[in-house]
Amino acid sequence: MDEEQVGRDGFAFEGNWRDYAPIAFTNLLLTIVTLGVYRFWATTRTRRYLWANSRFIDDRLEWTGTGKELFVGFLMAVLLIGLPFLFIQFGAQALILRGQNGLAGILTILAFLVIFYMAGLARFRALRYRLSRTWWHGIRGGSDNPGFGYGLSYMWKSLVGSLALGLMIPWSMMSLWNERWNKMSFGPHMFEAAGDHGPTFKRFLLFYLFPFILVAIGAFAAIWIVPMMPRLEQGTPPPVSAILLIALVPITFYLALGLIALAFYAKFFRVAVDGLSLSGLNFHFYARTKEWINLFLGDFALVVCTLGIGAIFLQYRHWKFFITHMGVTGEIYTDELTQSQTRVARHGEGLLDALDVGAF
Repeated sequence: MDEEQVGRDGFAFEGNWRDYAPIAFTNLLLTIVTLGVYRFWATTRTRRYLWANSRFIDDRLEWTGTGKELFVGFLMAVLLIGLPFLFIQFGAQALILRGQNGLAGILTILAFLVIFYMAGLARFRALRYRLSRTWWHGIRGGSDNPGFGYGLSYMWKSLVGSLALGLMIPWSMMSLWNERWNKMSFGPHMFEAAGDHGPTFKRFLLFYLFPFILVAIGAFAAIWIVPMMPRLEQGTPPPVSAILLIALVPITFYLALGLIALAFYAKFFRVAVDGLSLSGLNFHFYARTKEWINLFLGDFALVVCTLGIGAIFLQYRHWKFFITHMGVTGEIYTDELTQSQTRVARHGEGLLDALDVGAF
């Protein structure tokens, strides 16, 4: 029996940005020349490089998806969602012009609900597609679940999450994560996701209360500090320091709010991955808030300093960040792995691409 004892890491990225650069620049050039059509094949080339340089335990990953699958998936999304949505929108405007505002409102709400449902379905199917095209030891993942039920769960759990003034959002996010992964498999084994939203709630509460705390500080300053400041004579312009202070307040507010949101997401992702297991393997994610901040500051500097061209390396950076901070513990019997019998979709992430939602 071939048993592998897996330590803290389990994952490793062995790529190099210098090796990836020719792929990135070629993808950029061909995407421009083809007016964007090549981007489906560009995505495939990028994933083949990233997967091929990602090692899991004793073997590298392999991406078997094709650009044609992504292209067909995109066309299907346009035909099945884009055209009906445009028809509903034009129909609603025509009804308004005829004075039938009530019916137009119903059509608009219907269109919103359809898009809402499709966003959940897209996320589920994108994850299923990516697992079905990810091979390791000649074994792939996938799911026989079409995701229609998950689309409904996405709707009602998101709505429930907004109840109680939004305080249920961490529960909604973790519940959807668990439901999505519990329907996925790799080889003969089902994933098990049991993430607990409780440990993430303190950071969410800080994000939630931060605007109220800031308003309280502002009110305190207005009542107690401003009256003690020297009054300006009529016609005297305010000092530059005061103008800069007023300009910095909204910048500081949004910057602090973004950092708190990032701290919450870092905790959420770490807890969610820690609750994920597959047979005898337990997955972990070790990146903390500091690492996430460094990632996005690096992204910002790369894009700004290269006048936008550096954006072609963002996918490389994000995958490397994901793999190098992933870990796995436990044991696996590789000779017991058999090929997945789940059905393989013939097309790619059309819904995900059209609705611009993340897969994980």
